[in-house]
Amino acid sequence: MPEKILMSPVDMERALVRIAHEIVERNKGAEHLVLVGMQTRGVPLAKRLAATIKGLEEISVPVGSLDISLYRDDLSSLELKPLLHRTNVPTDVTGKHVVLVDDVFYTGRSIRAAMDAIMDLGRPQTIQLAVLVDRGHRELPIRADYVGKNIPTSMSEEIKVQVMEVDGEDKVTILQSDREVPDENK
Repeated sequence: MPEKILMSPVDMERALVRIAHEIVERNKGAEHLVLVGMQTRGVPLAKRLAATIKGLEEISVPVGSLDISLYRDDLSSLELKPLLHRTNVPTDVTGKHVVLVDDVFYTGRSIRAAMDAIMDLGRPQTIQLAVLVDRGHRELPIRADYVGKNIPTSMSEEIKVQVMEVDGEDKVTILQSDREVPDENK
C-alpha cells in the first residue's frame, strides 16, 4: 500500500491551535503550565503549542524535552542499545500542570515511561497528555487529554508524522508496515 496523506501542514496547524486553546481552557490559563515534548517529534510540537499559547495568553510557557529511552519497559529485550537524547526540563515541575506532548499515541507504554521520568523530576499537580495522532491499540489504561486527530489503524499499518524542524516538511501519512502481525489463532 502506498503512503496516504492523512494530515496536511494546514491540518496539523489547525489541530495544534485547537489543542492549545483546549489546554488553556482546561487549566484556566497558562500561568502554571509546563509543556514537555517527548523526543523526537514531540519537542517541536510542544514548542509550537507554547508559541500559540503565548499568542493567546501573553505568557511564555516553559518547554522541556524528555528522553524516555532508559525508562522503557522493553529495554532489556532491545537488541540494539537505545540512542539517548537529552532530557531538559527548564523549570521545577512540582505543583505545575505538566502537559506531555507526543506525535503518535499507540500502546501507551511510551507515555507510562514518560510519566515515570516526569515523577523523577518532581511532583506535578497534574500530568496531562497532548498528542497529534491517536491511532488506538492501547495496552495500558492511559488516555490522551488532547488529541489532534483520531486515526483508527490496523496492526499492520504505520502512522508516520513528519515535522518541519526534524524532517523538512509537515505531514502525517499512513502506510502498510513490513512488521509481522501476530496470528491470534496460534
